[in-house]
Amino acid sequence: MCGIGGVFSAQAHQRVDPQLLVNMAAIQEHRGPDGFGYRSLDDAGVGFCHARLSIIDLNETRARQPFLSEAAGPGARLLMAHNGEFYDFQRIRADLTARGVHFDSKSDSEILLRLYQQQGLEATLPQLRGEFAFAIYDEADDALHLVRDRFGIKPQYWALTPAGLVFGSELKVLFAHPAVERRFTSEGLFHQLMQTMVPGTTAFAGVHQVPPGHGITVRRREGQLTVEHWKYWDLDFPRQGERDAAITEQEHIDTIRAALLEAVELRMVADVPVGCYLSGGIDSCSILGLAAAVSQNPVKAFTIGFDDARYDESPIAREMAEATGAEQDLMRLSGKELYGWMERTLWHTERTIYNTLAVAKFLMSRHVNAVDYKVVMTGEGSDELFGGYPAFRRDMFLHGFNDLPEAERRSWEELLQQSNALVQGAMLAADQVDDPDLDAVVGFTPSCLQPWLACAPLVPDLLAEPHRQALEGYAPGKAIAATLDADQLEGRHALDKAQYVWIKTMLEGQILTWGGDRVDMANSMEARPAFLDHHLVAAAVQVPPELRIKGKTEKYVLREAMAGLLPEVLYKREKFAFMAPPAHTEPDKWNQMRQLADDYLSDAAIAEAGLLSADGVRDLFARHEDPATTDADRVQMDALINHLLGVQMLHRMFIATDVPAQARQKADALGWHV
Repeated sequence: MCGIGGVFSAQAHQRVDPQLLVNMAAIQEHRGPDGFGYRSLDDAGVGFCHARLSIIDLNETRARQPFLSEAAGPGARLLMAHNGEFYDFQRIRADLTARGVHFDSKSDSEILLRLYQQQGLEATLPQLRGEFAFAIYDEADDALHLVRDRFGIKPQYWALTPAGLVFGSELKVLFAHPAVERRFTSEGLFHQLMQTMVPGTTAFAGVHQVPPGHGITVRRREGQLTVEHWKYWDLDFPRQGERDAAITEQEHIDTIRAALLEAVELRMVADVPVGCYLSGGIDSCSILGLAAAVSQNPVKAFTIGFDDARYDESPIAREMAEATGAEQDLMRLSGKELYGWMERTLWHTERTIYNTLAVAKFLMSRHVNAVDYKVVMTGEGSDELFGGYPAFRRDMFLHGFNDLPEAERRSWEELLQQSNALVQGAMLAADQVDDPDLDAVVGFTPSCLQPWLACAPLVPDLLAEPHRQALEGYAPGKAIAATLDADQLEGRHALDKAQYVWIKTMLEGQILTWGGDRVDMANSMEARPAFLDHHLVAAAVQVPPELRIKGKTEKYVLREAMAGLLPEVLYKREKFAFMAPPAHTEPDKWNQMRQLADDYLSDAAIAEAGLLSADGVRDLFARHEDPATTDADRVQMDALINHLLGVQMLHRMFIATDVPAQARQKADALGWHV
């Protein structure tokens, strides 16, 4: 895993400043502290930079990026920069070598360059297995291609400016370029405060993301840049009636087991040790169990524990570690530590967070780095594929069982609410929310979006008057619904629809961002989510809904596939939503949060930023501290307060701060120069 950046000028004769490229690499040095590279093609108006984290091929010279291909003819050079990991690369490299293709390194990244040279982009993409974001400039076509992996595990941002198109792995990489505007949009602020971003957008004016499974192609035409958006992959659940009914339950179980094993085995390949994140859930325990069986040596297992026993999963994680012979490394956190590191965490997430689990994961990756590990496998994606979240069960019995008696439906709802009381207001809405625009596209309002849609009516009163006026009549559900591919929802089962929407919104926008890449790479640590291997995903979408959630048991097919290696208590246990204790649950945590609020949410700070309403913020705190407020409402308000702190922090870090100067200073401090 690394960090990339670059500039594609509107005119081929517009030279890209090499030192600016170095500055863009330097500000993301945390993503790649093992070295940097840059290339500026002065006669082509293009330049790339790269900050390297050495995982595969530790030779600094031969694996240094950006890669520049030898020219096959006049004007036929290729310039490439890659962030991420390609699996099964040895087989691809061997096959190409047997066909006469020469490789200059042992890096997994080089297969992209050679496949592109031999087969072109369209034929290359289906062969890429893993998590990636890359840039390729093709001189023959005078075109820049920016591509992102199928689920958005790796980030890829871009902005059109008077200097050309600027891209990078993080927002701060773009902001290091003086031509990129740094300003919140009203819509971006709204979505930061209600938690759910519109897919493909950011909170900042003119800054976009390449959506998962997509690419953009940028070309120069008469001094202007044109941007073409295209999709190469999507999550494709079969339409109802199209699944092969002849496949037995046991065959589905065996297929999932085999596919997950292959995904884990491929992700154990590295030139450095590979560890595992281990919570008390089926997902990470399955990964650890398979990794331990594959490995010849004990696997290091890293676990987060919380002082509040209601949110602590470490006892089950300990049992799993002992069962597999793993070396468990337990890091226990308090509320004071979580809010104490919130500012640093948000500098890396570049978006607001509703729960300090992001901070906990930041501190965990910091610890992993400190004990000399660069790579861990993680369990993200399992809940998304196999129906693990309580919101999926709710949608299943509300919309997926047409013949379920109403009395039993109400009984299941009551049981779900009782067993998930701790996450009411976060993972589940306290009351049903129906959005007409989502209803029109999906057929119902997915339960996963309802907690955040329930926050939406509270947001306008928290915003400064100019933003509030700009948002009159704005419908956040409509904006989200407009990005969903209706063809991928039509004719699908309710559970398929719910999972699809979650994957397109919450997985990419939250779990893989502030819960994944951004907090892991903040500490130069690569996370490998084996469940998001697209070969495993192809098998998972074929599993019938009633085998993903069988009766009241979520992730049934995965439980059965992993039954032989899971502790009995975990095999029988209901899904527990892993999150840090909300601020109001611990006095120390609440006090630490209030100290941040005294700084960032003071009248003076609010007036200086011009984003929020001081009266609205005061009213929110007053309602939070009202004894009549329910716990579920407090969970929701805790999330809003975290978002309010977040937008103020982001303003101070990226708008009130001279980021280009900060990048120059970072390059000077590192000694990274042209």
